[in-house]
Amino acid sequence: MTGTRFVRVGGRAVHTVVSGRGPVVVLSGGLGCCWFDWDRVVPLLEPHRTVVRFDRPGFGLSESVPGPPTARGEADRIAALLDALAVDTPATLVGHSIAAFHTEAFARLHPDRTAGLVLLDGSTEPTARPGRAPALRELTVRTLGGLATATAVPYMLGPAARRVVGAAATLGHRDPAPAELVRRCYRTSRSFRAALAENTHYLDVAAELNRLRRTAPLPGAPAIVLAASTGRGGRSWLARQRELAALLDAEFRVAVPAGHLLMQDRPGDVAAAVLDASG
Repeated sequence: MTGTRFVRVGGRAVHTVVSGRGPVVVLSGGLGCCWFDWDRVVPLLEPHRTVVRFDRPGFGLSESVPGPPTARGEADRIAALLDALAVDTPATLVGHSIAAFHTEAFARLHPDRTAGLVLLDGSTEPTARPGRAPALRELTVRTLGGLATATAVPYMLGPAARRVVGAAATLGHRDPAPAELVRRCYRTSRSFRAALAENTHYLDVAAELNRLRRTAPLPGAPAIVLAASTGRGGRSWLARQRELAALLDAEFRVAVPAGHLLMQDRPGDVAAAVLDASG
């Protein structure tokens, strides 16, 4: 099962990297992240766990998919990916930032396949409501995506934008991602469209998860919320992370010091949380 491959999920190619040995953990990055954003964490896990990294649709090297992202859709995509990899034992799901929505949804929709849950500075919107005019917003995404592609904006500015965002989210204010891979992944129009779609439908996905919380309980698996000490909103953000942990009956930890890309700043803390949650 180890190695790099393109797995067909729903007729689309999902770029997947599998390494290590032992119980399975699945790593899912935040908005705009790629498989290589976990490079500092993976070597700490490989001696103890089978590590599955994948790129969501449009990001990294994965194909795009039609339609807006949804919590259920992303949760089911993970389940289908595990099926394609012939994983028949429960896995520990690790979600960073917006992917916390997806991994929590997986745990609620596929409790028998969940061994543990780790949310890394996860997005949290407990009072979110769906945005208005979803059809109009989807049309806007397609229109802006097409305009950007026609004017070569992703090709010209995509890698630089990734560098700026990555640097702002780390303590060293330097994006450590490999330059060649950044150019390869962020010059594409599909990555621009994917980021635009996830950002545009962010509150819709959050509201969908809030509905799931009322109807689909979490399994009794270990859960850890690991927050970044210098994350996106200072003390108020840490308070929201603590509230998220309480909502999920999860253990609360803080990575110190760490920016939002805490897998870059504190890979040891991330690996420890994953190992603890996966027993």
